[in-house]
Amino acid sequence: MYRSPVAEIAFTLKHVAGLKQAMDEGLLGELSEDLLDAVIEEAGRFSTEEIYPLHKIGDEQGAKLVDGKVTMPDGWRDLYRRWAEGGWNAIAAPEAWGGQDLGTAMSVATLEMWNSGSMAFAIGPTLTMGAIEALDKHGSDELKAIYLEKLVSGEWMGTMNLTEPQAGSDLNALRARAEPAGDGTYRVFGQKIFITYGEHDITDNIVHLVLARLPDAPAGTRGISLFLVPKFLVNADGSLGARNDVYCHSVEHKLGIHASPTCTMIYGDGKHGDAPGAIGWLVGEENRGLACMFTMMNNARIAVGIQGVGVAETAYQKALGYAHERRQGKAEGYRGEGMAPIVLHPDVRRNLMTMKGMTQAARAIAYSCAHAIDMDHRSGDSGGFWSTRAALLTPVAKAFATDTGVEVASIGIQVHGGMGFIEETGAAALLRDARIAPIYEGTNGIQAIDLVTRKLPLEGGEHVHGYIAELRGDIEALRSSNNPAFGQAAQKLDAALDHLVETTRFLQEALSAGRMEEALAGATPYLRLFGLAAGGAYLARGAVVGDDAARIALCRFFAENLVDETAALSARVREGAASLAAADAVLGVA
Repeated sequence: MYRSPVAEIAFTLKHVAGLKQAMDEGLLGELSEDLLDAVIEEAGRFSTEEIYPLHKIGDEQGAKLVDGKVTMPDGWRDLYRRWAEGGWNAIAAPEAWGGQDLGTAMSVATLEMWNSGSMAFAIGPTLTMGAIEALDKHGSDELKAIYLEKLVSGEWMGTMNLTEPQAGSDLNALRARAEPAGDGTYRVFGQKIFITYGEHDITDNIVHLVLARLPDAPAGTRGISLFLVPKFLVNADGSLGARNDVYCHSVEHKLGIHASPTCTMIYGDGKHGDAPGAIGWLVGEENRGLACMFTMMNNARIAVGIQGVGVAETAYQKALGYAHERRQGKAEGYRGEGMAPIVLHPDVRRNLMTMKGMTQAARAIAYSCAHAIDMDHRSGDSGGFWSTRAALLTPVAKAFATDTGVEVASIGIQVHGGMGFIEETGAAALLRDARIAPIYEGTNGIQAIDLVTRKLPLEGGEHVHGYIAELRGDIEALRSSNNPAFGQAAQKLDAALDHLVETTRFLQEALSAGRMEEALAGATPYLRLFGLAAGGAYLARGAVVGDDAARIALCRFFAENLVDETAALSARVREGAASLAAADAVLGVA
């Protein structure tokens, strides 16, 4: 039912996100158009033929914990082995450690396909890729020499350990501790929850990156350090040694992504090893662990955003296929025998076009963000234009795309009707899987706050307006095409950008005037407004460059049916704070 949309992915990378121009100017190293096409084509084949067929098995069997050991569903260990042998873990990794250094955009594009095949499978390697980046940027030469090559090859996997029972998004409350052992190592103690792929039988070793406090650490986030804690210690010759004092206490029973083991991890209670304390090594500087972890978290945010795109693409394809097969009722103009395929009914068509348009808009935003990250890395100009652009787009790519994944998967169930609510069709599993992504790596509400309070003020508040001006250029190109097939797209998209400008200025003024509650109240509707306006402009860019009937029709539908929501969102941002402040009686706040 799923076939990787390799042509659409390659087109969006090259002509919407901007990779073709960058490649033509020699800004992306060894990446060429031929290489891009070949990588995307083979990734599409692997996802379609090898990952997707195991999604149902993974959903039904799940990951199982027995006597402290997690076993993965049938076929998953071998699937991962084939995936790693294909070099897919190394797409964006440094060449010095066996990577291909093809960039974040190429990695994100392949991640989309892995997530379309199975989100539960893709999320494990996603964290390993983040661990590689964090260790490469902040680890000592000794740690890099021991661990990076194994992580890059996929022979070992990595995890990210932040959350504790009392500390979710607020890392000030972390209690895990690390004590210097006097020999350059540390002993780590504490409990971490919601640790994705914290324990499994896919690889021989698991490398945990763990946030913890040193004995004399300052309070709050300024006193957090980052430690590398392997499941198995590594001998001098590179072979695996003794088991470290860390283990999986339990695996969560979740709404979705059943095959992804979400673990409660215990560090340093003496269950393994000669003495209590998980042996770890400091990554980066003492009390600077959050800065190190943010390298991994920013990688994870764009990767989680693409989870939404991947699930949305599969949900759309599944719904479209069903709509062509399912016959029900009569459709205006249908001349065939019997009942009409439901794809001919206007409401079903609206649902399908909404699914397709939102998916493509989210894909364009995510790829554009990934390309900005690459351009920042290649330029070497830390804090320059591309660094600022990547910072601006990251919360939008994460939140808008994951919200889209949930929305599109839900619409997909509606297209299936009653059969969508039945597990055997697979439509329900996609919604169950997608629902975690708006929570992962900082909830979407936190992403919206980040966008409004930290990203809108960048460059004195002018960078976002420069970005909007670039999008305005896409609308001008659409208007200049003089193609009547676009209908009212230019006017509608122009109006959406107007709403984005006025709302952006309103929020910037609120921040400048110290009206923080007003800015916070409008953050979430503002992020959706931003995503719709930017997504519509990117669809226009693709339609003008591609100049084919399907792209033009999708752009027109999005502009004439979806972006009008920006008017209501703008009003909600500018006028909604007072009603929130007056909600105490409803919410039972004393």
